[in-house]
Amino acid sequence: MAVNVKKALGAGIVAGLISGLVKMGWENVFPPRTEERDAKNPPYKTMKFLGVPDKVIHQNYTFSGHKIEWPGFIIHYGFSVSWAVIYELLRHRYPAITKDHGSWYGIGVWAIFHLGVMPALNVVPSAKEQPKDEHLSELVGHMVWMWTNDLVGGKVYDELSKKD
Repeated sequence: MAVNVKKALGAGIVAGLISGLVKMGWENVFPPRTEERDAKNPPYKTMKFLGVPDKVIHQNYTFSGHKIEWPGFIIHYGFSVSWAVIYELLRHRYPAITKDHGSWYGIGVWAIFHLGVMPALNVVPSAKEQPKDEHLSELVGHMVWMWTNDLVGGKVYDELSKKD
């Protein structure tokens, strides 16, 4: 099936933003890291690795009495949108990746990043040093995240395609 790249990009962006919210909500219910490790979470450590100065990393806003450092959201949502767009582009050419609503794709993204890339960059501890709770939260969280991408991205793509 031919893919309309413009529509797939739009659908992937929308899906990635919504699934990013879902993943953040998931982590509030099943926190993947201890409070101590979460003080310098993966988005923070990724920005440090990329050389982003602390004065940028710690920019914040206050909502409902909570101080929220927003630069980490750029990493979080950038990751979510990027992988959602890739999924949306690939799903039309390789429909096998949609098996179980993309859950296997989500498991693959989790394994590549949380067990491979991020430990290699010292963003998180090695896979063996990560607690089982972290593995469970991140594994299932990535499955739910991609399930959301699959449903939202597919629906948005179909709606955009109806407008032709």
